[in-house]
Amino acid sequence: MTSQAIYFAGIDGGGTGCRMRIRDSDNYVLSEATGGPANFYQDATTALLNIRGLIQDASAKAGVDPSQLHVGLGLAGLVTSVDPATLTAEKLGVARAIADVDAYTACLGAFGGGDGGIVIAGTGSIGFGVCNGQRHVVGGWGMLLGDRGSGAWLGLEAVRHTAMVFDGFAPETDLSRRVKALAGNTMFDVSTWSARATPKDYGGLAPDVFELAAKSEAASLAIVLEGAKAITMLVQSLHGKGIPEVSLLGGLAGLYPRYLKDEIARELVLPIADALEGAIWMARHHER
Repeated sequence: MTSQAIYFAGIDGGGTGCRMRIRDSDNYVLSEATGGPANFYQDATTALLNIRGLIQDASAKAGVDPSQLHVGLGLAGLVTSVDPATLTAEKLGVARAIADVDAYTACLGAFGGGDGGIVIAGTGSIGFGVCNGQRHVVGGWGMLLGDRGSGAWLGLEAVRHTAMVFDGFAPETDLSRRVKALAGNTMFDVSTWSARATPKDYGGLAPDVFELAAKSEAASLAIVLEGAKAITMLVQSLHGKGIPEVSLLGGLAGLYPRYLKDEIARELVLPIADALEGAIWMARHHER
C-alpha cells in the first residue's frame, strides 16, 4: 500500500485579506492563493469561512486534496479573541493544523525560525519578538485602543483632521479633500462613513497620507511623523527586552524608513522570508 503524499501549507490572515502557499515535501511551491479578511478579533465567523474557502482554492490550484495538507496558520486576532486550539484539522478539513497569532509566524519567517523581533506596520501595528524561547509582545491592541502608526490609525487621523476642518479649527487641506472624496462632502456623509468604516476602510487612506506627506503637505506630514514615532517606540521596546535584531514588516514597511531617525533605520534588518514561510515552518516543525 502506498502512503498518502504529504504537503505543507502556510496561511497568513489579517484584517485586509489572507494568503496561502502550498509546498510539497521537497519544498517546491505548488500553488498560492488569496482570500478575504481573516481577522478573528474583528469577525471570527467570516474569518473562518474565508480560510476554508482559501484552503479549497489553493488545494485545487495545486491539484492536491485538502486532507493531504499539514497547515500552519498565522492569524490576526487569535489568543485575545479565539483560542488557537479551536482551529482543529477537522474544522478546516485538513490532515493537521496548528494556529498561532500572525506576528509569531511573521517572526518565524523573518528569522528562519530563530530568535529575533519584528514590528508589523500594516492595517494594524504590533511589536513581537522571540528570545531564548520567550515571547515578547508590545502593541497590537487594535484600532480602538492603539495600533498607532498602522494604516488604520493613519486613516483615522486623516478623518479626524477632516472633522477639525469641518469645525473651522483647521484650514481646508489636500488631505481633507481626499477624505471628502472618499467619504462625502458633508459632515453627515463623513460621520455616516466613519460609523460603518472598518480598519481596512481607514487603512485605504494610508497611501494618500504618505503621498501627501512626501509632498510636504503639513497635515499629512504631521500624521506620518507621529506614526514614525510610534514605530520607533515599538522597535526600541523590543531592543529593551534583549532582542538585538528587528525587522520592519507589513504593507507600510517600505514607506516608513525615510521618516525614522537614522540610527533606528540603520538598525533594521531585512527579513529572511515572509510570514507564509513562517507558517510553513511551523507546520513542518510542530505537531498537534
